Formats: sequence, C-alpha cells, structure tokens
Amino acid sequence: MLRISLIFVLFTALAAPLAAQVGLPGVQVPRVGGVLGQAADIADETLDRTARTARDLARNRLDMIDRLVHRNRDAIALDARGEPARQGELLLIDAGADKIATATTAGFAEIETVEVAELGMSVTRLRVPSGSDIADAERTLTQLLPSATIAPDNLHFQAGDAGGMPLGFAAAGSGTHVAAVGMIDGAPGKSVPVASTRGFAQGAPYPSHHGSAVASLLASQHTGPIRVADVYGTDKAGGNALAIARGLGWLIGEGSRVVTISLVGPKNPVLERAIAAAGKRGVLVVAAVGNDGPAAPPAYPASYDGVVAVTAVDGKRRALIEAGRALHLDYAAPGADIRGLNAKGKRVTLRGTSFAAPLVAARLANAIGWGRNWRNALDSEAEDLGKKGADPVYGRGLLCGSCKGR
Repeated sequence: MLRISLIFVLFTALAAPLAAQVGLPGVQVPRVGGVLGQAADIADETLDRTARTARDLARNRLDMIDRLVHRNRDAIALDARGEPARQGELLLIDAGADKIATATTAGFAEIETVEVAELGMSVTRLRVPSGSDIADAERTLTQLLPSATIAPDNLHFQAGDAGGMPLGFAAAGSGTHVAAVGMIDGAPGKSVPVASTRGFAQGAPYPSHHGSAVASLLASQHTGPIRVADVYGTDKAGGNALAIARGLGWLIGEGSRVVTISLVGPKNPVLERAIAAAGKRGVLVVAAVGNDGPAAPPAYPASYDGVVAVTAVDGKRRALIEAGRALHLDYAAPGADIRGLNAKGKRVTLRGTSFAAPLVAARLANAIGWGRNWRNALDSEAEDLGKKGADPVYGRGLLCGSCKGR
C-alpha cells in the first residue's frame, strides 16, 4: 500500500461520490476491503490538497474509478447509472415467489434470499444472465418487474486519509449511563478492544487500519460497549449495500442505539430502506460526508433522511478543503491534526471526514445514555463557526473541538 501523509485519495464513478482508504506509514496492508486496498494501490497520485480545485477533484475521481473497475473486472462493474457495484449481481427487495420466478424464467439465477429480521426486510440476490453486464441486466429486469424494487449492490468507500489510522467506535457515557454504539467499517485490530465483531464480507472479520482508527476515536470518547460490523474483510467488492444493511440489522439486534458509518457511496434502494427501518426502531445513524470535495454529488448514507451528517475541520478549525457534502449537514468535528491507532496499535496521524463521525456519535450516545434530548444536548455544546447559525459548511456547529484523538 502507498504511504500517503496528510494527502488523501479520492475517487468516484461518474456522478457517484466515493472516498478512498489510504495506507498507513510503515504498515503493510493486504488488498482488503476489496476495493479499499486496491484503490490505494491504484491511486499513485499524491496531490497537494491546497492546490486542488473542485474540477481537479472531479477529474481525479473519474480517472481513479475507471482504473479501479478496469483492474477488478471480475468483482466490480458499473451499474446503469455508472456507479460501482458488485459484478454480475442484482438485488430484489421484498420480492415474492412470483417475481423471483419471473426473473429466473428470464435467465436470472437466484443466489440466495437474505432475511434481515431486525429491519423487517428481505433481499434476494440474483445472478444476471450469462453474457449480460449489470447495467443491461438492470434495465431488462426493470422492464420485466416494473413494480419491484431492484438495486445493484453498490460499493461504499471509507472516507478518510490515515497517515496512520485506527479503526473503531465507542459509545459515550459513564458508569451505568451508557448507550451502546455500533460501527460499520472494517474490523479493528487487537489494539482497539471492542465488545464484539462480526463479519459480513468474504474473509471478515479482518483487521483494518481505517476501522481501527475510527474505533479508537470512538473509544476515546465513550466507555460503553462497542460492536463492529466488518463489511470489507478481504472481499474485492467489500463495502456493498447488502453487507451494510446486514451489518446494521445485526448491530440493532445486539442493542446498539447509535451506529456510526464513515463510508460513502451512491444512493441505493437497499441501504435507503435499511436506514429508514433503523430510524423506525429508534436507532440513530451518524455518517461522514466523505472527501470528494464541495462540488461532488451528495454522499450517502449521510444524505438519507434522519441520518446525522458530519463534516470535518482541521486543528485551526478550518473546514477541510476536501470535505464532501450531503443534502443536509448536522455537525462538524475534528478530522485532521488528530491521532488514532492503526491495526497494529501504532499512533498515527489521521485526516478525513471519517474521523469526525465517531466523535459526534460518541457525544450523541452519551446524551442518550443520560436520558437527554440528544439534539438539544449537542446543540448546546456545539460551537458556532462560519456564518451565524446553521450553515452548509459547519452545520449546526463544531463538536468535540478540543479532541485530539488517542
């Protein structure tokens, strides 16, 4: 993996907002998260962030996603919207036997039907007909099943540059007043102890620098139980929508009341449905806005309704130049000039909106644990930056402004 210090790798497919994991200095990482490790290998540019314009960011995202797909044709393809997804598969949400039968008659093959009981949804994985790409297959299936909810299994990417980044999350609170926090990312290393970790991808759980960094920051601000859903493992197409939905369901079933997600990708019906179901269960999702720059398309899951969207600032409380955007913005938190633990327990410098999200999640969980209205609690703590009141750069204000990580 490339050694990248205070520089981040950003990429996207056409209109799709994506953010890449980058390597940690002095630590060799396998090509995991499937795309995560591959993306770092592919991204041989180390760009001066202060010199890049929004147009430069967009051009680099396009170039990098093209290379990424080209080098992983066996695992990744572009869907009908030009967004990266698992090769050769489509997803049907809550499809009855009649719809599945119609699909199989047309040459699609049922791989499995996954029940996510905690979210009240089922997802059927279909293998597309031989010789068809997923874009053509998606259009064909939509014509066959106009009333069905059909989705590619879109990929999501970690939204942080770790010159050494720890993975993880932690719930906030003290004593018995704690709210359990869940994290969806890569698995943390042994240096970041968590209550439990479960894999939802090939080879998972597998130690991840990004996951370790997120987890260590979460744990630095929260004393409650931490549970991690590893959606990357060693899967080339890790971070897909179905894996995230399954991980979210498991975390809810284990009692997590707050879930932090430092991943970004395109809008996807499977994940949108899962996030909405979590909200109905009273679970709050916190998500980073990504590192594709302010001119990028809105990032997801941060842009879904009900998600607490988080951006990042540096040590001088300036918005990160690479910070992406969402359809709404709630808070800012430190995402640069902070330290965390990598998968081997080494303290490393972090950069990216990935690392702001767990700090906000910890504050939110702390408020819930003490029985407070979380919005009022966070608003009372938030330091107003930029234009007076809520604004599109800092949201409702800066949280955890003095936090420096581990």
